[in-house]
Amino acid sequence: MRTVLALDLKDDPALIAEYERHHQRIWPEIADHLRRQGVTGMEIYRLGTRMMMVMDTDDSVFDAAAMAAASESDPKVRAWEDLMWRFQAPTPWTPAGQKWMPMTRIFDLGAQED
Repeated sequence: MRTVLALDLKDDPALIAEYERHHQRIWPEIADHLRRQGVTGMEIYRLGTRMMMVMDTDDSVFDAAAMAAASESDPKVRAWEDLMWRFQAPTPWTPAGQKWMPMTRIFDLGAQED
């Protein structure tokens, strides 16, 4: 399954540069955690302060609620998330206490008839 999510960054060029440096090579424990949860691919794109994450998952393994619980109980994942929150900001449409929000697909060329 493919999920696309959005999140903002704080509007500070130094913080944005530091955030990008952290993502040049994420902590190995974070990559391991993602893979254990069934994440088979993940990319993050940025335009200004808006970010978009594309996450591909193995449906036979991935469960969003289980991943959230595992993230909360893992001290290394918590430390990573706390560090990342220094740079991140919720979008205007993000409910309090949440971060990455799913985006709604509004177009798919593959679904178009010839």
